[in-house]
Amino acid sequence: MAELKGKKISFIGGGNMAQALISGLIGRGINPSDITVADPSEDIRNSLKQQKINAVDPTGNTETDNSQVAVKGADVVVLAVKPQVMRQVVSDFADVLDRQLIISVAAGLSTDSISKMLGGYKNIVRAMPNTPAMIQKGATGLYATDYINEADKTLAASVMAASGLVSWVQQEEQLHAVTAVSGSAPAYFFYMLEAMIEAAVEQGLDRKQAAALAMQTALGAAQMAITSEEGPAELRRKVTSPNGTTQAAIESLQQDDFAQVMKKAMQACYTRSEEISREMAE
Repeated sequence: MAELKGKKISFIGGGNMAQALISGLIGRGINPSDITVADPSEDIRNSLKQQKINAVDPTGNTETDNSQVAVKGADVVVLAVKPQVMRQVVSDFADVLDRQLIISVAAGLSTDSISKMLGGYKNIVRAMPNTPAMIQKGATGLYATDYINEADKTLAASVMAASGLVSWVQQEEQLHAVTAVSGSAPAYFFYMLEAMIEAAVEQGLDRKQAAALAMQTALGAAQMAITSEEGPAELRRKVTSPNGTTQAAIESLQQDDFAQVMKKAMQACYTRSEEISREMAE
């Protein structure tokens, strides 16, 4: 995190994703006093101040309490508000932007749309994180416009890496695929866990025991896949003994065309992501 040493990082919006990133940054040695958050919630501001984080009211109209205060001295400004209110929120500080790197974590808003909201400002990186960022186990897709230099790309990656894995895409449209494979994907696994737990309960286990076993197995399988030099297909083959219990389960999934079910679900996610982007651009 050497790239972030001494950098001033401001968050516009102090909700769950912002707090996840802040927690990761502080956990990696960033001084809380180098972080500023603009959020209209007094409860959120008070909580942040208790952590020695600067917090301002973006709706304030004093010299020390407004969104411009958060932006003026910043090296990085993270836009972490809902897409529906982005235009209104950024209009309060767009005219004081100078050299700051903008990182947007707002789903559906293209860099072009954000640039227009900011009066043509171009120094923008778009990020597609997911909810495990809240425990620093996130996966984030990043896209940078041609206006972003290598130093700012490194800076953006360092900010988002505080919450987990980062991966750059070459075309902004690829963020729809990132949404399908990681942004929305935690819900797929939660849904699968729900189904596994229900099945185990029907087979005689109590719910607490079923949940513990299913969740630990998911964690262990993911960690094996991450650390192994072999791919998921080979790991699956190694645990599938001929004519054994695992083979029976896998054959059942294959007969129900589980792979196609997943592809269809991810395509639905991809398509909806495209639709939302178009709607936001209107």
